[in-house]
Amino acid sequence: MGHRLSEIYSSEEIAARIKVLGKEISETYGQQPVVCVCVLKGAYLFFADLTRALDLDPEIDFVRLSSYGDGTSRTGNMNFSKDLEVSIADKHVLIVEDIVDTGHSVEFLKHVFSKRNPLSMKTAALIDKRERREIDLKVDFPGFVLEKGFLVGYGMDYAEKYRYLNAVYELHND
Repeated sequence: MGHRLSEIYSSEEIAARIKVLGKEISETYGQQPVVCVCVLKGAYLFFADLTRALDLDPEIDFVRLSSYGDGTSRTGNMNFSKDLEVSIADKHVLIVEDIVDTGHSVEFLKHVFSKRNPLSMKTAALIDKRERREIDLKVDFPGFVLEKGFLVGYGMDYAEKYRYLNAVYELHND
């Protein structure tokens, strides 16, 4: 079975939207203490571009969790394999995701982080996809809102493929 890709968001559209998000996030936090948390692996490209678009001096950290395995559907298991290395106590936390669909990953992180006494927690996601949302969850800083489709590129993958693409594509199984 082969795959066909159709472009959903070009690299130019992504860059323009990130510039706007960077301004919104910077205005939200001002000069308050902020820790930007990249959810690996998928958010790495978005995170790098977004943090460079901020007019802030945030701390940067990474977490790694997964819930998809090799396929296109959620396995039900949350694998938390890398935790924060910086303290988030008395700081604002911005969780940066590639895509929020079911909401389980963000809910899991918010639950874990809430026990560490942050001042606040907000979420930025390149894609706020609501087709499979199972949790009442608001993405505070959505890049693009999309109802459906299996997306790859710009950090997002299918079985560890397509992350390197500089745009977002819908993956079609032919």
